[in-house]
Amino acid sequence: MNPQLESLPLWASLPITLLLLLGSAIVLIGALGLVRLPHFFQRIHGPAITITLGTGSILIASMIYFSALQSRLVIHELLITVFVMITAPVVAMLLMRTAVYRDLRARDRRPIVSANKSKTTTEVYPFSSKEEP
Repeated sequence: MNPQLESLPLWASLPITLLLLLGSAIVLIGALGLVRLPHFFQRIHGPAITITLGTGSILIASMIYFSALQSRLVIHELLITVFVMITAPVVAMLLMRTAVYRDLRARDRRPIVSANKSKTTTEVYPFSSKEEP
């Protein structure tokens, strides 16, 4: 075991542990959402929403850990956290807009046959179409 870990004070160990567990659980939930959800527009929400909080928690835990070990304020992780929290939602939004644009172009080229095969629709989001009686 690392001798530096044994000298880590309790006031730093507790928040580090809680932030790492919280961040890991949130990232795991986002990864499961990415794997389990059926359509792109549903799948994008798992990583888009959870990456900011999960990664932020892990990076803040890293900042506390290295600040406690080196007895000085370490802000490298804070800069990374700010960068991730700013860029991750923007990237997710751009991916969603690109997918909507792609679907709109595909809709203009050909009609989409609905699930009951009796009528044709030009619905962009086939998983959200409502059955009419």
